[in-house]
Amino acid sequence: MTTYPLKSLAVASAVAAALAMQTATPAAADEKEKCYGVSLAGQNDCAAGPGTTCAGTSTVDYQGNAWTLVPKGTCTTMELPEGRKGSLEALDRDLPG
Repeated sequence: MTTYPLKSLAVASAVAAALAMQTATPAAADEKEKCYGVSLAGQNDCAAGPGTTCAGTSTVDYQGNAWTLVPKGTCTTMELPEGRKGSLEALDRDLPG
């Protein structure tokens, strides 16, 4: 019966985990993109501008400086009320007053 030192097992586990992450992460990142101005109040993913901290902190529907992740390539073509469009960059519209 062969025994492996604990250190070798830990290194092998770390390498296996790193390889698994490397193959999974790029595909997931390519499928989504940040889209500003498309989330409802309290439903943003992060970065809701000054006075907010992160996820779920937007206070206005379609807040221009709050983003949510959407399928890649759909941000600027989403149909929103009153002719609004999503943006790949923060907007100066619909900010809390």
